[in-house]
Amino acid sequence: MKNIKMKEKLVKFRDPIIEKVCDQLVERSDVGFKKYGVTLEDDMGDLTKWLQHLQEELLDAVNYIEKLKTKL
Repeated sequence: MKNIKMKEKLVKFRDPIIEKVCDQLVERSDVGFKKYGVTLEDDMGDLTKWLQHLQEELLDAVNYIEKLKTKL
């Protein structure tokens, strides 16, 4: 079990799956910051921009699901 410090709190993961997801969230945040140079909190994009990003991500997810279904 890995311990990480988050906002002055020590987080102990009892579930390795949740730990992996948290690690992936941090990694994605790092990628986004390197790409855009701003955190999500500080990005003042308009609502239309955020809806467009969400739609594109969901479309990608549907494509991945369809691909996996063909493998079953």
